[in-house]
Amino acid sequence: STQVPSYHLSARFSQAAFLRDVLEIEVIGPLNSDQTNASWQTASTRKIFSCLPEAEATAESELNCARQIISRLTNEAYRRPVNNSDIQPLLAIFERARKDVGFRASIATTLQALLVSPQFLYLQEIPPADVEPGSIYRISDTEFAARLALFLWSSLPDEELTTLASAGTLREPQVLKLQLKRMLASDKASALTDNFAGQWLYLRNLPYHFPDVFEFPEFTIPLRHSIQRETELFFTRILKDDLPIFDFLNADYSYLNEPLAKHYGIDGVKGYALRKVSLSEQSHRGGLLGQASILTLTSNPNHTSPVKRGKWILDNLLAASPPPPPPDVPALVAEHDGMALSAREQLKRHRADPVCAACHVRMDPLGLALEQYDAVGAFRTRYADQAIDASATMPDGTQFEGLSGLHDVLWDRRERFTQAFIDRLLTYALGRGLEAYDQPVIRSIARQASNDSYRTHSIIEAVVTSTPFNFKKAPEAANEPQQFAKAP
Repeated sequence: STQVPSYHLSARFSQAAFLRDVLEIEVIGPLNSDQTNASWQTASTRKIFSCLPEAEATAESELNCARQIISRLTNEAYRRPVNNSDIQPLLAIFERARKDVGFRASIATTLQALLVSPQFLYLQEIPPADVEPGSIYRISDTEFAARLALFLWSSLPDEELTTLASAGTLREPQVLKLQLKRMLASDKASALTDNFAGQWLYLRNLPYHFPDVFEFPEFTIPLRHSIQRETELFFTRILKDDLPIFDFLNADYSYLNEPLAKHYGIDGVKGYALRKVSLSEQSHRGGLLGQASILTLTSNPNHTSPVKRGKWILDNLLAASPPPPPPDVPALVAEHDGMALSAREQLKRHRADPVCAACHVRMDPLGLALEQYDAVGAFRTRYADQAIDASATMPDGTQFEGLSGLHDVLWDRRERFTQAFIDRLLTYALGRGLEAYDQPVIRSIARQASNDSYRTHSIIEAVVTSTPFNFKKAPEAANEPQQFAKAP
């Protein structure tokens, strides 16, 4: 084996934060030494090349095989039955490429064209010919299958969905229930964690958030990975096990490994594999707001931000986003007479401006309750040689303190959280922002969820059977081009 030299890094970029002794990894393949003549074939290529012309095949035979391959792949890629007008331009690309390269390379060139087609990249839903311009119509079963697969899998409908859609039975209640159960149990449902949770909770931003390495030298790359995986595994458990959505607020469990448990001050967790751990009251953890991923994302690189944390709660847990700040808002003053000011003191001075007070009176109490967590989510009781005051008062006069008090505040607003969660999930499922006319749908889904203890699968079923998910408005004018909605 080749020895790769180790490169020492400066103190700032310590080796504790980086994987060592690896400069490059190269993977060569596919390899199939037992079948030399078919070494290029893998499970993936066999799915593409459903036929192969003989070495001495005629041009007509090759074209027929190419048509078979392109027709099948285009039908899958466009998520609908295709016709000759869809196939012919791609066949023309194949024929032009075939003049210069072999059959397989020509198919590869054709697939490149297919994969950059707007009909693959965007979700195109064409109203039936008898639908009046501007009217509301029910999308076809094939289009419903495409929406369903994009929502739950961020992928194309599989053969089972396509078959049921073609038979017109996919939306039958019992059939749909079974398909939802199958789809949510599939590994493909991890797309909901990667994409929906990634957007809803801002987890996508974590790899690009860089706490100050001098202020927080313990925040290494492995720890960054662990705090992200903790929240992803937490979300996946609630989804896969069909748990109530209120676990997002106050669950008494999470997923830790030894370094993350040490970061949290929790004993008894060994090894580097993350596993489910029960949380005691003394752990100062519980729910999303006790997880370092959220606490880190809502902080500045070298200090906490009660404003960012409060805004994150209003945006993502209560769907009560404050308006954007007015232009030229001055920065918070961090010192007074040479003494460092606590976040509470800085915000008190900031709220003295009536223009700022209207929004900060809603955001600040929520964020101040989390001041006992530093900018990388570690628990603390002092800052700048002062004891931290994590007490807060809501605009309605409700007084509370710390994470446990914040849990109580959010529990009292659990109906609002339910609607906020549905708002975010429906937005993701539809691939568009919601309008005022969608609000009755959100309230209806919330009522349905209450009949099943607010479990995640019931909410997902209510979303996919809702009017916005099954119906669409036709373009206003007959000659108006069909609008494309970007696939989620």
